[in-house]
Amino acid sequence: MGVRRGRLITILLAVLAALVVGRPAPTRFAGVIDATVVRPVDGDTLRVATGGREFSVRLLGIDTPETHRPGTPVECGGPQASAAMAALAPPGRRVALEQDPGQDRVDRYGRLLAYARLPDGRLIEDEQLRAGWAMAYVFGGKPVGRYRAFAADQAAARAAGRGVFGACGGDFHSARR
Repeated sequence: MGVRRGRLITILLAVLAALVVGRPAPTRFAGVIDATVVRPVDGDTLRVATGGREFSVRLLGIDTPETHRPGTPVECGGPQASAAMAALAPPGRRVALEQDPGQDRVDRYGRLLAYARLPDGRLIEDEQLRAGWAMAYVFGGKPVGRYRAFAADQAAARAAGRGVFGACGGDFHSARR
C-alpha cells in the first residue's frame, strides 16, 4: 500500500504542477496589480512577475516600431524605443499594472493589457509618447480611457521633432534606416 500511495501522491503533485504552470494570464483583475519587471521585450511590451508567476504585458494605448515581429524587418526607431523601455523599466523595477474598464484584459497572444505605472507615479506609456518613441494607438475602434492625454503627448513630441518624428520622418512602421 505504501508504494501505491507514494505513486498516487507523485501523480497528484505532477497534475497540480501542470495546472499551476499551464495557467493562462488572468482574464480579469480588479484595480491594480503590483509586479516586478523581469525584462523589457520591446518598446511597448514587458515581461513581469507577480504572485509567483510571469506574464507578458502589452501596454495599452500605444504602439512602437517593431523589433521582434516575425516576417517584419526591424522598423525605424524600434531599437531606440526598446532602449527607452529598458531605461524606464529595467529588470527588478516595480510597476503597478492598471486595467482600463473599456478594454479587453488579455490580447489574442495571451498578453495582459494594462497601463504600467512607475514607482514615482509616471505612466510608461506617457514617457514613451513624450519621447517620440510611441504613437497613440486605438485597437478595434475602442480608444483607451487615456487616449486624449496620449494624443496630446504624441502631438507635443511631433511638434518638437522628438524620437521617430525626427529620426524617421514620423513613419513608425518604415524599415530601419
